[in-house]
Amino acid sequence: MELRAVLLVCVLLAACQKEKSSSPGAEQRIVAVAAASDLKFALEDVLTGFRGKHPDIRVEPTYGSSGNFFAQLQNRAPFDVFFSADVSYAMRLIEGGQARRGSEFIYAHGRLVLWAPAGSKVDVEKLGMAALLEPEVRKVAIANPQHAPYGRAAEAAIKKAGFYDRVSPKLVLGENIAQTAQFVESGSVDVGLIALSLALGGSMKGKGRYWEVPEYEHPTLEQAGVILTWAKDPGAAEELRAFVMAPEGRSILERYGFVIPN
Repeated sequence: MELRAVLLVCVLLAACQKEKSSSPGAEQRIVAVAAASDLKFALEDVLTGFRGKHPDIRVEPTYGSSGNFFAQLQNRAPFDVFFSADVSYAMRLIEGGQARRGSEFIYAHGRLVLWAPAGSKVDVEKLGMAALLEPEVRKVAIANPQHAPYGRAAEAAIKKAGFYDRVSPKLVLGENIAQTAQFVESGSVDVGLIALSLALGGSMKGKGRYWEVPEYEHPTLEQAGVILTWAKDPGAAEELRAFVMAPEGRSILERYGFVIPN
């Protein structure tokens, strides 16, 4: 009886320990991520899938413009992984010694769209870039080209169409592509050049019409990630990178309109 009692106590202690380790308060490995704003909805879905396979790793994303993150990371901002909307920022961090050489990964190509609310009289699907010249279009939102890759792509597309001189007085600049999308969704502007991934997710989904800007009309939005040299848990960061690049992660990105490179 005494032996059986001891065994029972051991089983109960093991069960309690297991419950404690799986509780929300248990110590977790943490990965702090600086992510381009066009990933706002797509990455959240990716992380849901990631948590299912790696419950011991907590990913903490912060969203913003890639250019601003690049400047912060040059000064060792406390992030472990950087998901950039412009591959050049990622590669420059490697060249500068702020990111681990060999950690770079091209996770997607972004797509630019001209978006208008569903109730707008401007038929962006029919007119394409010429919609920017319509009398009803008094304000056009784009991300700030100084530090947002989607802003540079939008500016290039407007110039390619030959409309920049006429459209530039109408431009309203968002700090990043997510803020740009908010401007047009709220009605503060009439149309906006935004990321397809934002048009397909969150509160904008199904609430507007859009025209996809041909990729040859602007610089390719080749998006890349890197692991920073001061990452606190490089192993956890590598697990995140592997999931994003695996079929499950890539299929989620595709659902949000990203083009997945071979």
